[in-house]
Amino acid sequence: MSARSAAAWEAGPDIPATHFVSGLVYTDETVFEDEKRHIFGKTWQLACHESELPELFDFRTFEVAGQPLVAVRGGDGRIRTFLNVCSHRGARLVQEPAGNAERFTCFYHLWSYDTAGACVDIPRADGFRESGLKQEDCGLRAVRTETKLGLVFINLDDGAKPLDDYFGESFKTFEPVMGSGELEVFHFHRAVLDANWKAWIETNLDLYHELMHVTLRKTQVAAGNMEDRQFYTFANGHAEIGGVRANYKGYKGWGGRDAAKSLPSLDPDDLLVAQVFPNSTVLTRGTVMRIDTVLPLGPDKALLECRGIGRKGDSAEDRLMRIGHHNAYWGPFGRNVPEDAIAAERCDASFRPGAARHQIIARDEDGHGQDDALLRNFYAEWGRLMGRPAHNPINQPAA
Repeated sequence: MSARSAAAWEAGPDIPATHFVSGLVYTDETVFEDEKRHIFGKTWQLACHESELPELFDFRTFEVAGQPLVAVRGGDGRIRTFLNVCSHRGARLVQEPAGNAERFTCFYHLWSYDTAGACVDIPRADGFRESGLKQEDCGLRAVRTETKLGLVFINLDDGAKPLDDYFGESFKTFEPVMGSGELEVFHFHRAVLDANWKAWIETNLDLYHELMHVTLRKTQVAAGNMEDRQFYTFANGHAEIGGVRANYKGYKGWGGRDAAKSLPSLDPDDLLVAQVFPNSTVLTRGTVMRIDTVLPLGPDKALLECRGIGRKGDSAEDRLMRIGHHNAYWGPFGRNVPEDAIAAERCDASFRPGAARHQIIARDEDGHGQDDALLRNFYAEWGRLMGRPAHNPINQPAA
């Protein structure tokens, strides 16, 4: 065995095309623009958890594929989403990140809209009469919004399949955990990554990288039988991991977790993972849940949103326990999330100048252990939507 020449390095590994990915999926500007149109413009995206809009008229603003959006719980209790744009002159309508309002009034000319998106006031409306402009035709642009297991999803494509059809048989493992209606968000933080959005998704789909984390080497790698782990892949790029265990006593200063405090249907040592294609991941340990959503800001920059979720109605003592369990692994100063960010940024830093050319996703343990099946499933769906194979993404135009 020896080091490789430049030609051999650039040629890529001699393995099936499904088992490696070109670094150009991170770096190419055309690929990124096509992702915004063909993936983020047409798939269901996680907007928030319904507990973030608990009261009538609560709202929050966010962006998907560069499009400004506002989600609001209307007076009828229904959550709706709109482009956060005034229909008059296109000004950004809602400026605040979150709040409560029965009307949204544009600062520019004071046009107002209700929480169902109807235009309800145009100052000095008579001036538009000559042109034939009608107030009833000036509502906000509605964005498809559906809720599943407490999660609020939006889709910019009016013609997309319904949310239940998009999920299909995936997420079944999480139905007992999330379907009780007993959960709420207690933690939210954002971080900007100097990395492509897919580099973050890969950290959640790649159990082989357990070896990177000291905490996982001590609490998780040897806690259960690798054969008990089960990887499930589904249509539309979704995936799940079950059968992973943790022994929290394996890390100095930590202790076991109380079964009585577990989330619905879980043992305290369980770890479940669900990938919601394209850009959200749900991870739950026995007593606490984390939901990641990563949004592309550019080919080399992404916004990460992390939510911590626990039981509604926790006592102060139980809530403090969940916060501790969440932050030890997953908080912004925890032992896992910052390390995952470093991994994503270091991969991106090598692909950006062209030093790294390919990444290998070739582990095959028959759906157990530290299989790369979830990564292959992700890039198969990515390629289907993009009309570009992930191993060679620039020699074929987008579909």
